[in-house]
Amino acid sequence: MKKTKTKAKTATGATAAQLKKIALSFPLANEKSSYGKPAYFVAKKFFTRLRADDNSLVMIVADIGSRDMMLELDPKTYHITDHYNDYPAVLVRMERISPEELRLMLERRWRAVAPKKLLKEMDEKAASVSKAPPKKPAKKKKS
Repeated sequence: MKKTKTKAKTATGATAAQLKKIALSFPLANEKSSYGKPAYFVAKKFFTRLRADDNSLVMIVADIGSRDMMLELDPKTYHITDHYNDYPAVLVRMERISPEELRLMLERRWRAVAPKKLLKEMDEKAASVSKAPPKKPAKKKKS
């Protein structure tokens, strides 16, 4: 009987260390305690936290309808507990998302809780950078 090698499945998903690094990379983000566990805030507003019991990210969403759609579309990634039934929040299984997806989710959440003045300043700065003409390469001198 011929033995076939199977590829070991590589670990995927975002880690708690990646969550911390990404969350704290946003302006005004800070870490403090929520329910006795580390959590992330933007200024004084709740940003996100990791539920260690099931390695899930607590993600506040626009509304319960949006949350329910996420639960229906991908129940392997998104779930809730009874505690979150009446809140516009979803739990995201960290092992099911990439660090890139985590960054996008957190950026969306950050934009929802960041001070509007800061958002305006950052958006204006980004717009001016994108409108700036590209730098021309320096001309070489003829010898």
